[in-house]
Amino acid sequence: MKKIVALAGDGIGPEIMKQSLRVLEVVAQQINFEYQVVSAAFGGAGIDEVGHPLPEETLRHAKSADAILLAAIGGPQYDTAPVRPEQGLLALRKELGLFANLRPISVKPALAHLSPLKPEIVVGADFIVVRELTGGIYFGEHTLNEDSARDVNDYTAEEIRRIIRKAFEIAQGRRKKVTSVDKQNVLSTSKLWRRIAEEVAQEFPDVSLEHQLVDSCAMVMLTNPKQFDVIVTENLFGDILSDEASVLPGSLGVMPSASHSANGPSLYEPIHGSAPDIAGQNIANPVSMLLSVAMMFRQSFASEASARLIEEACDAVMNDGVLTTDLGGSATTTEFVDNVIWKIENSEVGNG
Repeated sequence: MKKIVALAGDGIGPEIMKQSLRVLEVVAQQINFEYQVVSAAFGGAGIDEVGHPLPEETLRHAKSADAILLAAIGGPQYDTAPVRPEQGLLALRKELGLFANLRPISVKPALAHLSPLKPEIVVGADFIVVRELTGGIYFGEHTLNEDSARDVNDYTAEEIRRIIRKAFEIAQGRRKKVTSVDKQNVLSTSKLWRRIAEEVAQEFPDVSLEHQLVDSCAMVMLTNPKQFDVIVTENLFGDILSDEASVLPGSLGVMPSASHSANGPSLYEPIHGSAPDIAGQNIANPVSMLLSVAMMFRQSFASEASARLIEEACDAVMNDGVLTTDLGGSATTTEFVDNVIWKIENSEVGNG
């Protein structure tokens, strides 16, 4: 029996979480997957309940979970809160040691018209950005004076080694190519990063390694994104590049992500925000949440068949022209998921 902790959060979060759990139940029945869902307050919902975005009970459940699903957090009503919802997320990452953030990027033909780039450039793009999440300049010393400021970018060899190794492990199950991104012509941390990348590459002779400077990578991502397989980089560069990559499909509504620790539970979430302006209207795009569930099946429970069922069902429904408003259609959140469930239950997708 697997324990899945569901953090619905705020805004559209409860809506898309509810729909994703419907799909989870259907897929679980298909593969005889035994699980229990524990729902807990998080983000603004945690503030409303106990005055803090990460309640102690929620953290206790998260630490004992086999996997964690997070929908969305935040809202304008919390802008002046003593502890904002986003601080709860940072605290959860720290408590769980979630050092590796994975963002898969793919552009399907059915959605190519939404991309700001030409279809011939983006259709077929399929890569993963692996971002180091708990080190680097975001966690270094910060000093702000009236006329000067200083931010320290620290990395240890072991912090670099574990994220590089994670990228190579992922590449072994894909097209066996790792692009390590740094700024080694300027930064000492990047010089160390590149050296460690070369060392780790020796452990994976079946995977090729290339290096790119971050500015060059940003350019290539917009001119030839299909050349990438697995991109791995440090925290700051990963933050910027993964956001840049997220515009390629044309909508944040189809973008999932995963965050992994060394030996604890992983967290799966859409990359979009809580969209409070459309909350409660049943028009939010559930695809990113559904694909986060697919990532959970694949990466936490080693069920490739389950992941494919969800991914292929979502693709099939979108190819049928059933699209939410952000994708140019008129389907409601519930209608889209109804169609996904129909595809799964009628064996129109997947290979069992």
